Amino acid sequence: MKKIITLIALFIYTSSFSQTLNQEVKDDNGSTKFLGLIDKNGLTKTPYNDWFTKNYDNYKVNEALVNSYKDSLNTYTIKAFLGTWCGDSKREVPRFYKVLETVNFDMNNLKVFALDNTKENYKKGPNGEEDGYNIHRVPTFIFYKNGKEVNRIVEYPKETLERDIKNIVTNQRYFPNYFVANTMFYNILNNPLENLKQTENQFLPYFAEYVNGSKELNTLGYVLLRAKKTEEALFVFEFNTKLFPLNYNVYDSLAEAYYTTNNYNEAIKNYYKVLSMNPDNENAKNMIEKMENN
Repeated sequence: MKKIITLIALFIYTSSFSQTLNQEVKDDNGSTKFLGLIDKNGLTKTPYNDWFTKNYDNYKVNEALVNSYKDSLNTYTIKAFLGTWCGDSKREVPRFYKVLETVNFDMNNLKVFALDNTKENYKKGPNGEEDGYNIHRVPTFIFYKNGKEVNRIVEYPKETLERDIKNIVTNQRYFPNYFVANTMFYNILNNPLENLKQTENQFLPYFAEYVNGSKELNTLGYVLLRAKKTEEALFVFEFNTKLFPLNYNVYDSLAEAYYTTNNYNEAIKNYYKVLSMNPDNENAKNMIEKMENN
């Protein structure tokens, strides 16, 4: 019965967002957010215009630079994923619109999707709009040529939006932020997990050179965990402990993932690892007590 109720609730949730433009929901605090397909018209209405208009108006586009590759840019299509609850999205998305409008980009070639931030639908769209696109940070801007992804800007530009876009549309060497997480996510989606486990020692030193701190893969791990891809999440969290063996937080995340899968022995072991590095960690103490008293 519980499973049937869950399926009914899921059907109601997804069917109510059948690609209707600019659909709003309220979070637990009563604040509104968009979910699914949106456009600029939605973002310029209350309450979103409070941040959209300010960041749009305050951004000074390098017109000379962006006009230098105008023709190239206009041969691309773009998919953008954002969260109207996300600070990075609030900053970068208005700027991105302004850059595109400076060169009269055909907005029919831009599709924008708003994702959720709830625990059960973390960085997911109501109709699975993010499926297959390796979205673990927002905003993400994906550039396509002839239907194939060429490159992407993840969360924020490496230099400026204008320069990053130029590098992408003029086929310059460009690696987006979170290169390791992007690569890991792509491989998880396109390869059997057992194959990745067998070859992880080969790419461990390579990833260690390019990873942008422990949070890079930690965030990916939680995206997978919230999507109920538990085996994949555990693989990412465990891999992160090998990249950052002296960071107690990566063991805390691994312990949480094991706890989520009801593997209390491994969860307790990793929470004790947290305490060996951070003896005053109250979360680890509480979680160990919770499991040991069950």
